[in-house]
Amino acid sequence: MVWLARNTYQDTGGQRSTMVVRGACPACGSQQFKKNGHIHTGKQNHQCQACGRQFVLHASNRVINEEQRTLVEHLLREKISLHGICRAVGGSIRWLMDFMVARFQALPDHLHVQPVASPCEVIMGRLEAEADEMWSFVKQKTNRQWIWIAMDKQTRQIIAFHVGDRSRESAKLCFVT
Repeated sequence: MVWLARNTYQDTGGQRSTMVVRGACPACGSQQFKKNGHIHTGKQNHQCQACGRQFVLHASNRVINEEQRTLVEHLLREKISLHGICRAVGGSIRWLMDFMVARFQALPDHLHVQPVASPCEVIMGRLEAEADEMWSFVKQKTNRQWIWIAMDKQTRQIIAFHVGDRSRESAKLCFVT
């Protein structure tokens, strides 16, 4: 079994990449393997004839440093697309999903979320609401569904919503529920 490890630093982003050259199967250590097509990045894929495990001979593992992890957290809060974050950081979608799962599991079960407090000195208040509509389609563009949303103007909390067509009756149903 041949293991070579090489640490390289790229000029952009300070990513550390470890390149591993294998002469044997990483699972069972057998040196009997055959070529088995290419992976999605174009690298040659191999399959062990002893255990059937698939692997790449020249595998490179990227290490995402703490600065980039902090950047990923900020990009997630900004609602950037997951694939856009992967392109910006240079990680895979699988790494990003595992990172998100680990972050969510680290949160406590109860986040101590308090309802929005209204001022105590106000005896009578008034509710200002905004209503909006948007459409989307389900399975095909001819099957349009309209979403009617009513939300509090000050707190931006959703008061009511209704999914239906774009008729006056659907708009009324939003406020009835």
